[in-house]
Amino acid sequence: MLKAHGTPVFRGCGCIGVAPQAEILPFSVAPIEAINFLKKKTAVPTETWTDLWQQEHSRSFTVAGAMTDDLVADFHKAVVKAIEQGETLETFRKDFDSIVDTHGWSYNGTRGWRSRVIFDTNMSTAYAAGRWDQIQRVKRTRPYLMYRHLEGQRFPRPIHQSWDGTILPVEHPWWKTHYPPNGWGCHCWAESLSDDDLRRYGYRVSKDAPPSPLIKRTVELSDGTLKTVEVPQGIDPGFAYRPGEMPASIDDALKE
Repeated sequence: MLKAHGTPVFRGCGCIGVAPQAEILPFSVAPIEAINFLKKKTAVPTETWTDLWQQEHSRSFTVAGAMTDDLVADFHKAVVKAIEQGETLETFRKDFDSIVDTHGWSYNGTRGWRSRVIFDTNMSTAYAAGRWDQIQRVKRTRPYLMYRHLEGQRFPRPIHQSWDGTILPVEHPWWKTHYPPNGWGCHCWAESLSDDDLRRYGYRVSKDAPPSPLIKRTVELSDGTLKTVEVPQGIDPGFAYRPGEMPASIDDALKE
């Protein structure tokens, strides 16, 4: 569940919001699919987020710069606990501080930014993966998805805003790359719809998917070298996949 707050926040996605600052709040019913998704992940030490690529993050839990098994495992446990108990970012930060102190971890960035990235990215992708499982179970009676953009941001991503209201069949290939979240700090989501919903609210299935030209972006690898990748316009490098989707192999996951 997302809740909006009025505190200004600088997001990793480049958006600056006065409202809302998205936060995960407790659910009346535990998000079982999202919890299981996180629990099944294997903790993997990495130097940078590019050590693993796209779908590989669906089966591996990582924290960029967490280079020991015990450190990554403790963060994995903390994130699982946070989603099981419906913790907020502020509650998670207590575990973050404890883990940092225990392991003497020296991380990049400020405490506020670093803890938010770990919490926000894992929660957003877990809920998205769990939601996809639910979508698949009901797609016979709810065969459409509508892209939704979280309103109220001072400087939202214009292209994400332009996708708001796009309605396409669940099986449309556009969702393979555009099923949200679509970047750091992105809190867009997909809403499933039935034919009755279309009639009730006057919605119409989009004639075509929004244009998705590929653009070249540069990412830094763990050895300091730069790599050029192609991603759909409006999607951050490493996010052009559906959370929960598993790669056929590690080699496939690293292909561009």
